[in-house]
Amino acid sequence: MDHSALLDLEKQARRAGSGLTASNLVGCWQLNTIWPKGQTKASVLNGWLLRRIGACLEIRNESGDRLQLRNAVNLSGLTLQFTGPGELNGRQPLLKFRFEQVELLLGRLTLLKRELPSPEEGREPFFALISRRPEGWLVARGRGGGLALWILRDSDAARTSHPELSSNGEGGDGA
Repeated sequence: MDHSALLDLEKQARRAGSGLTASNLVGCWQLNTIWPKGQTKASVLNGWLLRRIGACLEIRNESGDRLQLRNAVNLSGLTLQFTGPGELNGRQPLLKFRFEQVELLLGRLTLLKRELPSPEEGREPFFALISRRPEGWLVARGRGGGLALWILRDSDAARTSHPELSSNGEGGDGA
């Protein structure tokens, strides 16, 4: 996906809203491409590395706009995961979340499990949701200003319609 096309989608979402609802976000989203704040070129190394370690944001709908998030990376059976609640706010909307727990797992064996402190009021992390397409991709801007493109894991539509977005780590970085 072209960076300038994503910026056009972002302008449109800011003006008219993205129309995204909690049900549009349900699934396991594999991070595919990252554009650091102020950059028009994707971070090839970060995108490649995050795909290789299976960086995935899993979103489940609890009730209404209340969501449960799990952000995880996996390397050879070792999983680091953060979990906590999230909710949608506003017209664009913002996906606000807080991770309450971190776990380190080896297969099904829990090696570490810790509660995390709450972020300061007004400093909660969020994603400004820009667009989600039926082909199986989602784009958002994070609190730090970076732009991220995710693909829906196990999405045949995503791989068929956009082979450059495949989760095999080939292409998709704009490089």
